Amino acid sequence: MIFRKWRGLKFRNYPLVYKLIVTYILLTVLPMALLVYLSYTQYARSVEEQIGEYMPKFLYQANADIEKHIKELTTLPEMLFNSENILSILRRESYARRSDLNKDQYNMNSYLARTYTNGRNADVFGVFVLSNDRVFYSSKAGFKESGWAETIKEYALGGEKEDQASSGILLPADLKLHLDSDIPHVFIRKPINDNDNRRTLGTMLIAVDLTFIGDIVRNFETNERADLWVMEPSGRIVYHTNRALIGTVDPDRSRYPVLNGSFRKKVDGEPAKLVSANQTDKLGWILVHSIPLRDLTQRADLVRNVTVFVFVAIVIAASLIAVVIAYNMTRPLKKLSGLMKTVERGDFQVDLKVQSGDEVGTLARSFNSMIATIRELIEKNYQIEIRQKEAELYALQSQINPHFMYNTLETIGMAVEEGDTGQVVDMVTLLGRMLRFSVSSQSKSVTIAEEVQHVKDYLTIQKFRFEDRVHFDIAQMMDDRDLQTFYTPKFILQPIVENAIKYGLETRKALDLHIAVTEEFGARSGKRDVVLRVRDNGPGIAPDRLEELEQSLKKISFEGRDSHFGLINVNARIVMMHGTDYGLQLHSIVDKGTEVTIRIPKIRGEELPHAENKNADRG
Repeated sequence: MIFRKWRGLKFRNYPLVYKLIVTYILLTVLPMALLVYLSYTQYARSVEEQIGEYMPKFLYQANADIEKHIKELTTLPEMLFNSENILSILRRESYARRSDLNKDQYNMNSYLARTYTNGRNADVFGVFVLSNDRVFYSSKAGFKESGWAETIKEYALGGEKEDQASSGILLPADLKLHLDSDIPHVFIRKPINDNDNRRTLGTMLIAVDLTFIGDIVRNFETNERADLWVMEPSGRIVYHTNRALIGTVDPDRSRYPVLNGSFRKKVDGEPAKLVSANQTDKLGWILVHSIPLRDLTQRADLVRNVTVFVFVAIVIAASLIAVVIAYNMTRPLKKLSGLMKTVERGDFQVDLKVQSGDEVGTLARSFNSMIATIRELIEKNYQIEIRQKEAELYALQSQINPHFMYNTLETIGMAVEEGDTGQVVDMVTLLGRMLRFSVSSQSKSVTIAEEVQHVKDYLTIQKFRFEDRVHFDIAQMMDDRDLQTFYTPKFILQPIVENAIKYGLETRKALDLHIAVTEEFGARSGKRDVVLRVRDNGPGIAPDRLEELEQSLKKISFEGRDSHFGLINVNARIVMMHGTDYGLQLHSIVDKGTEVTIRIPKIRGEELPHAENKNADRG
């Protein structure tokens, strides 16, 4: 423990350049090396798993083709019954003269040659028919043993005749005969049954050239280092790509974990191999495919070697560059540290003069840019504060339009003259509530319910004045509790409605106003926002004028107060209070109408600034 602590303190005291180099190695070289290793091992494992999964399927198909071909060959004895002459020879049990036997042998052998060995069955190179102590044959290759005929005759007729007359597949070793050719082969034994007389006329042995197996498996395996062989359940090899092993016994047969699947085989002194096997249902033969694992990952090994070479080269080059950069970085860092302490004391009139173009130079320029930005932000904050005060002053000044007040009082006077006391009482009540809303609270924010009630009072008075020329409806799609809970900047609806009435009544006999209060998801804010929409059927706004208004809203400027200053005023106050994710959006079609969308955040009373809460409480 003490030794580790001493080593930690010692490393902590190393120069910064050494720390940077060690950190670079730990954070870059080691993860890259680990990534290369894991990528290679994962790729090699995936290749092995894929081959191990798909190879048994290929073997199954190859085994099915082999079994199908063998089955076709087992039907060849039936061709003997196509000739009445041949059938009569097989049915003959004795001869009076030797010449008759020789004649039958000649005819039979000629027929076998024409029908089997010289026919379209290329895989048949020999046919032997044993009947009534006679041997008929046609073969492309002879036996090494001189007495082969007697051996075959003894095998077919001697001993357990009933067993030997059954169908089956015989290996050359079963007959104890050897061809004078190295063709891999087996014998198909098939009894010749005379169904008309219900007796067995003899036995046919068909010598089959097994090289057709190589043609079948060659369709899906071209790797010269892969081994393919067919063996009996006991392990005796019937066919092998290495012909020297045909007839031998696979010593590992008893240790095969599966006969229909793949497994890894490791033998001392030899590379590991991937072995796949499949066993046929009828013949019971096992088709085995074996390939060294390194051959499966040969391409991956090449990529790995190239990657390692490139990785080492990159590491060496990057290490040299890191050393140079680390030494160059440590020189101006001390000066930068001193200037940062100066900035911490509140002095922003500093400048880090570093002329290099490397990361340290970039850091120096970023530092200078940061200081300049801070100075600009300080100045900008002062300007924003001044503009906000100006906006608040203008908002207070324009809360009750003098023309609106004059027209309202004139309407009240006309109602008095007409003796409509009820209308006078309603208008005075509404006007008083509007005045109380304007002067009773100095808070910048009010509840949504209060803001909606204020604009409703305003529109009701306008309804009294213009009668059937003004129609309005207010759709509150939020819960009443939410309307009383969430706050909005003050006087954001009335300027919008004023504009709609002013321009709408200039060109329309009747103006329809629809106000909706909803809660929607904001794409910019990523939150649930409060959305207020004011839609009218007025004259609309021309596209060029609409684009000009949208540009004015983006600038948040109060210069050039024109007829649409109310829109700019409302948007500026919302953006200053809640950020650029909120504000106004305009949608207008000429001669169809205009829709103004006001988006504000969902803010409760306790979330308002302290001073504003205090003022709101007083109100």
